[in-house]
Amino acid sequence: MRDVDRPTAVAEALLDGIRSRRPRASTSDGAPASVLEVGIGDRTGVAAALHDRGVAVTAIDLRERAVPDGVAFRTADVTDPDERFSDAIDGVYALRLPPELHRPVAELGERLDVPAVFTTLGGDPPTVPVRPEQLTCGETLFWIDR
Repeated sequence: MRDVDRPTAVAEALLDGIRSRRPRASTSDGAPASVLEVGIGDRTGVAAALHDRGVAVTAIDLRERAVPDGVAFRTADVTDPDERFSDAIDGVYALRLPPELHRPVAELGERLDVPAVFTTLGGDPPTVPVRPEQLTCGETLFWIDR
């Protein structure tokens, strides 16, 4: 699959995975209404693809980042246990997540009682219990077990 299709493929897999793991999602088609992207960085294609599908996306990062129109952004640290994140979130995801952030993302998903998923930097294995999902675009999603 071409690179331009990767954000779309990842967005669709995220939606399907969250939908199947969180049946209370609140849109009419059962899709998640709101998701949180941890560490958006400068790769914003998945957030844009989710927004295009009617999902409210909030992105966080340690420093100010440019995000697509319609995507909310705030500076936040996922490793800060005092950080407040909305309990209206249906799922948490992170792309190209370094190993030292696997556990904080897992803990955030558990604290919010929502599915959490990430991709790795490539060669790094997950450091928390996960269920991998191989996508046809070559990406692997790691769904965090709880």
